[in-house]
Amino acid sequence: MSKLVLVTGGAGFIGSHVVDRLVDRDCHVRVLDNLSTGKMENLRHHLSCGEVEFVKGDVRDAKLVEKSVREVDAVIHLAALTSVPFSVENPDLTFAVNVGGTMNLLSSAAKQKIGKFVFASSCAVYGEPEFLPVTEEHSAKPMSPYADSKLAGEKYCLGFHEKGLLRSVALRFFNVYGIRQVMNDYCGVIAQFIDRGRQGLSLVVYGDGMQTRDFVNVNDAADAVLSSLEKSNCEGEVLNVGFGAPTSINDLAMAVMECAGLNLEVLHEEPRPGDIKNSYADISKVERLLGYKPTVSLKDGLCTLLAEKQADKQLC
Repeated sequence: MSKLVLVTGGAGFIGSHVVDRLVDRDCHVRVLDNLSTGKMENLRHHLSCGEVEFVKGDVRDAKLVEKSVREVDAVIHLAALTSVPFSVENPDLTFAVNVGGTMNLLSSAAKQKIGKFVFASSCAVYGEPEFLPVTEEHSAKPMSPYADSKLAGEKYCLGFHEKGLLRSVALRFFNVYGIRQVMNDYCGVIAQFIDRGRQGLSLVVYGDGMQTRDFVNVNDAADAVLSSLEKSNCEGEVLNVGFGAPTSINDLAMAVMECAGLNLEVLHEEPRPGDIKNSYADISKVERLLGYKPTVSLKDGLCTLLAEKQADKQLC
């Protein structure tokens, strides 16, 4: 019999790709999403075919969460406020959603004796790395309310696991990009570069642009989520999910312009509070436990993304 999987944030950027893969595996899927960043369009085909059940609501609503987890076999918790700058401006709301919402899900899932809980965490928990590449054993030194909230969520998930209440795994995503990423004031740097490039505007870089990030395509990230759901040897663990290589923001800007066939000015502005200088993942643990191997290079991912945007005329 097919499993019923609850995906919070399933209408969003990463979540909708996860839903695609679950449906491909003949799973029944229930999506809980308040559509603050997610889009119904991302699920339209599945909904029209009756492959996905959609529940509009917020993870802060404990009664709705309790109802949403009934009869499910596993939970993939992707719903969150994910912007560092937004969290600096709105720490209370960030904690209410990212910590309070996670606790609602964990409590309800434990009561229902659900088999598996996959939690989307973030590389932001490491803060400014003391060494590179960053391993999972690196100390946690969060530099923003967002990072604090994700670290708290991890601790609760692993605490439930250690007490035998849920079989949990936490995935520390690095900088995920790709199709369906929402364009707004707080979106990722790739989405911003593409949006401004399509308007013929200068690309804005915060700081000197020498800071590095580990950019991982959403298809690789979604594959990691599904593998962590299916494999038992990762339970009780935290795993880095990245590409495993650094890219400077200056190099990223050049790559976007190359893929788009543009030559634009790059403007440098003051660094943003809470942003780290350099980071990229050691992915040896996730490779060993999940057989994870990122397959989409940054250049190929960017060119595919730009081609898609040119074809459908959407911003992000």
